[in-house]
Order: sequence, then structure tokens, then C-alpha cells
Amino acid sequence: MLALTRPVSPSIGDCVLTFAEQQPIDVGRAALQHRAYEACLVELGVRLVPVPAEPDLPDAVFVEDTAVVLDEVAIAAAPPLPTRRREVASVAQVLSHYRPIRALAGGALLEGGDVLRIGRVLYVGLSGRTNREGTRQLAALAAPHGYEVRPVAVEGCLHLKTACTYVGRNTVLANRSWVDPGQLEGVEVVEVAPGEAGAGNALLMRDTVVMSASFPETSARLRSRGFRVGMVDVSELEKAEAGVTCCSILFEGGGERT
Repeated sequence: MLALTRPVSPSIGDCVLTFAEQQPIDVGRAALQHRAYEACLVELGVRLVPVPAEPDLPDAVFVEDTAVVLDEVAIAAAPPLPTRRREVASVAQVLSHYRPIRALAGGALLEGGDVLRIGRVLYVGLSGRTNREGTRQLAALAAPHGYEVRPVAVEGCLHLKTACTYVGRNTVLANRSWVDPGQLEGVEVVEVAPGEAGAGNALLMRDTVVMSASFPETSARLRSRGFRVGMVDVSELEKAEAGVTCCSILFEGGGERT
């Protein structure tokens, strides 16, 4: 398993916020938390693949939004914000060593944080960052490889995976205020604990669910159901409207392409 990661930009305090309130971000602390996050992935058996730093792009550490990586191909994302579009090329360049790269065209908008994969189904959040044309083009690119794309309505949060993520064992962790998990067919649902709205964002890494230390009650709900949970402190990154999935792109390696 490989994980693309990128360092925290010194300009992260200038990040664009949609639903969160602006707060001062301690860049040094954010960088330490990010390195601890990377160390957590390594402890769980992941090999890190670094992406070049982008000091002038505030959101660049949140690499998840720049691409959708499937087993057979990688699709470069099409963020609506100009600064975020500038993040895509350097990530695609690194991914090109592992997957053929495909791109969206025209009026398509798509960010990786809106794409939730469960088996061969890609659930795509229709959010302020991803539109129906982006969903349609993703479906056209993924269908030849055996994937089905299903749009999902999202309300009140940045991305689908802000509200809902897959935690293994045919189970999703979800905030029902932001997404109706009934749109994800045939899965069990664990609801986030009261007062922990952002806890629906969790990162499944092999047999461990990685969660933010900000959500102890929701993590306890998972543990009570037999899930193994690992906690990381990403409190400074959360001020930038981020979660634990945002800081990496995980995929199976199998060696670089020649």
C-alpha cells in the first residue's frame, strides 16, 4: 500500500473555508501533526510517496482532492477553485509512475474528497466542489474498468467524505445531518456521536480505522462494535476544514510503471 502525501504549506492560514469559521492556524504545529499522521500510516504498513511541496498554495497538503486513484487508472481531479487547480499537475506527475492518467474536460468539476469507493461502486457527492458533469465524466472513464458511479446528495458540509466514510465490514460511519446513508445501498451504518459532527471522516487502513483524536465518543462507538481504531491529532488541520482522509491518497502499488 502506498500513500501520496505533501508537506503543509507555510501559507495554510490563507486556506479557503466554506462551512468552518476562520481561526488562526499554527503552521509549525500543523506540520508536526502532519508528520505524526504520516508516521501513523507507516506504522500501519504504508510506504510514503512524497509529492513536491507547494509553499504558495494554502490547501496543497490536502492531496486527496487532486485525484481519484483506481486499481487500473488515475483520474486527475478538476477543482473549482483556481488555487486548487494548480495543485493537480504535480500530483498527476507523481501518479503517472504508477497509473495511466486520465483527465476531465469542459465544465466538469470534481474533487477527490467527494468520491467514496466501496468495492466496485464509486459514490460521488454532489457538493459545492463536484458537479453532475464531473460525475458523468468520471463514470465514463471508470466504466471500462468495471466500476459503477452513483451520485449522492450532500448538504451542509464540504465533501461527501466529510459526512460519510467506509470503515470496513460492510459498514459506513455517517453524519445523517449532512448525508442520507440510505443512498449507499446495502451497508450498515454507525452514526457519529452527538457533538462530533465531523467524525464521519475516518480513514480505513487495512484492519484499522484511523480517526481524529477530536472524536473520542464516535471512536468508542466503533470500538464497541469490534472495530480497531487508531487516533491521530489533526486539530490544526481541522481548522482548514480538513479530516484524516484529506492528507493522503492511498492505493495499492505493485511497482512503478516503465
